[in-house]
Amino acid sequence: MRPFFSQPPIILWLCLLALLLPGCASRRPGTQSPADPIGRWLESSQQSCPPEKPAPPLERMGYSIQVGAFSLLDNAVRFERLLDQRGIDAFYFRHESGLFKVRFGNHGDYQSARRQAEQLAAQGLIDNFFIVIPESYSVARTDRGDQQELRDELVKTARHFIGVPYRWGGTDQAKGFDCSGLTMVCYRLNGLNLPRVSRNQFQAGRWIPKDQLSKGDLVFFATNGGRKVSHVGMYIGNGRFIHAPRTGKTVRIAKLSTPFFARTYMAGRSYL
Repeated sequence: MRPFFSQPPIILWLCLLALLLPGCASRRPGTQSPADPIGRWLESSQQSCPPEKPAPPLERMGYSIQVGAFSLLDNAVRFERLLDQRGIDAFYFRHESGLFKVRFGNHGDYQSARRQAEQLAAQGLIDNFFIVIPESYSVARTDRGDQQELRDELVKTARHFIGVPYRWGGTDQAKGFDCSGLTMVCYRLNGLNLPRVSRNQFQAGRWIPKDQLSKGDLVFFATNGGRKVSHVGMYIGNGRFIHAPRTGKTVRIAKLSTPFFARTYMAGRSYL
């Protein structure tokens, strides 16, 4: 047998490439240039890696409380922040009617949800309220099979926010926007308790190759450089996604092929 150093050059090249190749968990689909043959080979080799350990399914939403019919977004944001200051996990959303409503709570039974609502009403914080039951969520209607309906509902919900100057009340007000707040709200409105922070959302789902993304999957980016997740949007098909950009911008549709997003793309994650 030949000594290692006397092997043909192609063998030495392949060995060196194998040493430099990162592990499955650290590879990021879509980060290599399509024109780079080595990048294409690395990405194709990723497809043959053993599947990562599946993340546990998202918790289903229980009984929630819905209040308000605000015509002005600022009023909904102020009310959401008032609840947040009292330690109540709340979020606002634009209803199909065009009005803004606020929803909070995730109770295991109807009675505990109603007790919380009545306590807040007695304190003068809320007036009329509505208890949202688990059976009303889209995820409950798709238990028997077809997930495509649920995926369509997730995208439909996200589209309701297009054009809204999204301001997430529970985070830094100076930033104005919170991309992960948008994706969280879309999932919770359909009955799935998606975590609030983008990096926790990233950890909760399972990896999906870029060319196999489906409607409702989330796409993550390292927009601040490096390898740290800092931005997220919802994939809506045909290489496009909905996201909340930054202060001064409204919720909008963008393309994964846009140079900035192609360069900063980290991974896609699915929760269904």
